[in-house]
Amino acid sequence: MSLERVLEPEVMDSPQEAEDYNAMDHSEVNRVFVGDLINFAGSREKRLGDVLDLGTGTALIPIELCLQEPDCRVMAIDMSVNMLELARYNIEAEGLIERIELALVDAKQMAFPDGMFSTVISNSIIHHIPEPACCISEMVRVTASGGILYIRDLLRPDSDEQVDRLVETYAGQENDHSRQMFDDSLRAALSIDEIRELVVQNGFPAEDVQPTTDRHWTWSSSQP
Repeated sequence: MSLERVLEPEVMDSPQEAEDYNAMDHSEVNRVFVGDLINFAGSREKRLGDVLDLGTGTALIPIELCLQEPDCRVMAIDMSVNMLELARYNIEAEGLIERIELALVDAKQMAFPDGMFSTVISNSIIHHIPEPACCISEMVRVTASGGILYIRDLLRPDSDEQVDRLVETYAGQENDHSRQMFDDSLRAALSIDEIRELVVQNGFPAEDVQPTTDRHWTWSSSQP
């Protein structure tokens, strides 16, 4: 039985939050996410094509994706102005400004046309959203027929002790604010049953969502 969900702020929009997030070492997690995405697309014989990244933060995943996959382009969206300012700096530093576009967009109500993107991805946006059903349905709506949905997020632990262990293991070397952000995020995350229910409501099999690490679940599907 998971802990009761405790919501955190939907938008990390202070300069300090953006700077602390950007300074945390996400490199291995991001490489694994991108590698898993590419492998999933390959297993379905799909091209990534035009990619939408929801909750991009400082655009570290789009950068990693473009470095690994030379043919894709990414629309990277977030609701935090300060995150996007750092994202622009990161993109320019990697020379990827022609391939990654940034936009201030609410993932719960996007103005993009139906089926606009051949691939829709997100790493750790769902736990920020109080009622994530609308975000899930928007992800499905903007994914092209036959396109890929690849969503990963934190998995809510079963106990306070497990939260403490995960924070110490994965954020023990970070500053106090960064450790608290990770603690808050774990407590705001969904359980496997909760995310599977939302996926099923949108017409996908529950088994498309699987626990993939000691702190993550992953939803990987192809749009019918």
